[in-house]
Amino acid sequence: MKILAISTEAEGVNWDLEQPAMKKEAAEVYRLYLDEKVREIYFTENYDAVIILECEGVEEAGRLVNRLPLVKKKLISFRFMELHPYTGLSRIMEGEI
Repeated sequence: MKILAISTEAEGVNWDLEQPAMKKEAAEVYRLYLDEKVREIYFTENYDAVIILECEGVEEAGRLVNRLPLVKKKLISFRFMELHPYTGLSRIMEGEI
């Protein structure tokens, strides 16, 4: 199942002081990518992270993401949403194709 995870940054973080944690974060996200758990990763215009994970469900995604160094330090948090196949086109176009 695909899971969408969107980060929110804690207020008042001085990211210049968090460079070691950020490097650890990058290494852990890369490991999740190699393990085929992270499928895609983006930034929004506000630099919130957007991650598409491949997991059994939201619970597994939460366990994986909660192990990330920046999450452990409570510098960022994530909200999760299950992504399901879009069926709207078939409902709208029923019988026309």
